[in-house]
Amino acid sequence: MNSLNLFLPCAAGVEGFLLDEVQRILAPLPAQSTSQRGGVQVVASWREMMKLNLHARLPQRVLIQLRHEPYKSEEDIYSLANALPWELWFTERQSFKIEITAQYSPLKSLNFAALRVKDAVADRFRERTGVRPDVDVRWPAVRIYVHLTQDTQTLSIDTSGEPLFKRGWRMDKGEAPLKETLAAAMLAAVGWNENREEGPASLYDPCCGSGTIAIEAAQIECAMAPGILRRFGFENLLPHQAHAWEDLKAQAKARERAPKRSIYGSDVSFRMVDFAQNNAERAGVSSAIEFRGGDALQRMPPTEVPGVLLLNPPYDERIQIAGVAGSQAMARSGARERAQTDNDEDFFVQLASHWKKNFSSWTAWILTPNLKLPGHMRLKESRRVPLWNGPIECRLFRFDMVKGKLKPDAQEALTPGAQDQ
Repeated sequence: MNSLNLFLPCAAGVEGFLLDEVQRILAPLPAQSTSQRGGVQVVASWREMMKLNLHARLPQRVLIQLRHEPYKSEEDIYSLANALPWELWFTERQSFKIEITAQYSPLKSLNFAALRVKDAVADRFRERTGVRPDVDVRWPAVRIYVHLTQDTQTLSIDTSGEPLFKRGWRMDKGEAPLKETLAAAMLAAVGWNENREEGPASLYDPCCGSGTIAIEAAQIECAMAPGILRRFGFENLLPHQAHAWEDLKAQAKARERAPKRSIYGSDVSFRMVDFAQNNAERAGVSSAIEFRGGDALQRMPPTEVPGVLLLNPPYDERIQIAGVAGSQAMARSGARERAQTDNDEDFFVQLASHWKKNFSSWTAWILTPNLKLPGHMRLKESRRVPLWNGPIECRLFRFDMVKGKLKPDAQEALTPGAQDQ
């Protein structure tokens, strides 16, 4: 188990950040790692695989790739799956589940291909032990992943179990909460990392919802491992050694430190602020974050030292900020930050005006699927980072706030020459 071929899938646009994270986690040993579309490939030991599960914030999971071969039909898939020594990984008494994904596969039915893999695994156990393990599609002990391209198949065994964005602290959430992995990608893009000398002096999310961005930032500031509160799939696999895992967790706990940089969050819904505070307490960082209720168009800078504004405003819905519009019912319902105007564009114009007037020298970052947002805000972006929020293609726009008046024509602020970075 000292040379595992690992693949860490991630959202599109995150590959470069993830490669840096993998190399940092596995340092000082040089990681044999490369980024590719959709993830990072790593050659690592069993212990390093556990470290990646424990410390990585950006991947969706950590897979051990067992075999990569060409195929033409479902029978080729069955043959490969049946030839793999599954009995080295788990026993016939443990349940399993097949997950299958494909790109340009010529097969007519992925469900049938998954069924053939399930049969191949079960048949191998029956041939060797006389017992077929059970399939459990909800809470399997072991997950087997199959990825098909036009002519190749890759079989992997999962070491993460639940997806890695499930850190183990989120119990209270609002509508369409931001995944922790995406929040971590946003923080990586703005330079918020464990090196306090490099990153911003403070961070403020004025539309914090249930607190995901602020909590991720606080755990980074406190050097807390994101997986310290949860269990992992590798704990169910036969090569697992509990004492080595306990040693890694103890080392992670020993690295934790007191916060120095300031982190703030606010939301118009006081119910969401309560959710955020409860989540921060479960995450162990409630003392590192200051949450308050408040209207994004009225909240003043929480600190005199300029820092970073980082937010993921809700999309695809009318914006109405309860504090300005007097819509207390909306605030009580737990809805996230909304503007008082009839459309998003007016809200963002007012937000930009508020920032230019009151947040001079701050750097503002906004994640949005609206590629014309800089024009709507009548601001010039200094950077745009492509990121995906699930199936939604987004941009993380950076605006360097300089005190002054907005341009009267939004078109003047459009930057046709700006490139994705």
